[in-house]
Amino acid sequence: MAMYKLAVSVSRSLLDDIHRCSLKKQTGVSLKHMMDFGSYPNENNLLYSAQFLHKELPVRLALRVIELENLPHGLSSKADVLKVRDWYVDSFKDLRNFPEIQDSKDELRFTELINEIKMRHNYVMQTMAVGIQELKKDLGRKQGLNELPEIHQFLDRFYMSRIGIRMLIGQHVALHAPNPPPGYVGLICTKVSPVTVAQNAIDDARSACMRTYGTSPDVHVYGDPNFTFAYVPTHLHHMVFELVKNSLRAVQERYMDSDHDCPPIRVVVADGLEDVTIKGRMPTCT
Repeated sequence: MAMYKLAVSVSRSLLDDIHRCSLKKQTGVSLKHMMDFGSYPNENNLLYSAQFLHKELPVRLALRVIELENLPHGLSSKADVLKVRDWYVDSFKDLRNFPEIQDSKDELRFTELINEIKMRHNYVMQTMAVGIQELKKDLGRKQGLNELPEIHQFLDRFYMSRIGIRMLIGQHVALHAPNPPPGYVGLICTKVSPVTVAQNAIDDARSACMRTYGTSPDVHVYGDPNFTFAYVPTHLHHMVFELVKNSLRAVQERYMDSDHDCPPIRVVVADGLEDVTIKGRMPTCT
């Protein structure tokens, strides 16, 4: 069973190690660097990648452990938040107990370990959501979660960090694939069509809306279907899906008791010189 304070549930040496690692600065890794490096997944590059992750992942995990331990409004003491914290502690401990990586045999063992860690954290988002719901119940009518910006800021940091950790692990593991799909470098597709991915995400979001409400507003996509860029398709799909899902719910509930049909939602994909912008536009009230 998870306990409230780490000092009670882990050894002093482990706690000190977590604090030491949390004071280190994490190393940023760009998508371009991962593509350039992953284009040649030879033995030396995989060994270097594993050695980097062996040092980098404990720093990122330690930062999250410390933050999960010190959340405001009693969120740190919620059972499901404690469960998430302990997953991060277990993963930190597994990485720190792994010996120095010196050859390809060590690298393969390490790859197995980080893949297991990735699977251990599969249900972090759902578990954290239960803890947040418990906090909402505690707050009741006295104070809504929208009035607690520090919680929203924590969740933004936490989920962005989670994406980064899973991307680093997933990319390293994917570079071991014997027959990678054409046009992919690990998890990264070199020619993602944001319009195509957006349309697939829209179809999934509309299906979810239909299951809930029995119907769904139309969604129109505007953009160049021939434009492509390097990105992780699953990440883009998830972002567009959440954007459209929330818009569909808002429009459907707004027009649920109206004599008018739900007007369509517009999703615009715009490519710039250095970035890609995807934005949803909801219809105005009539």
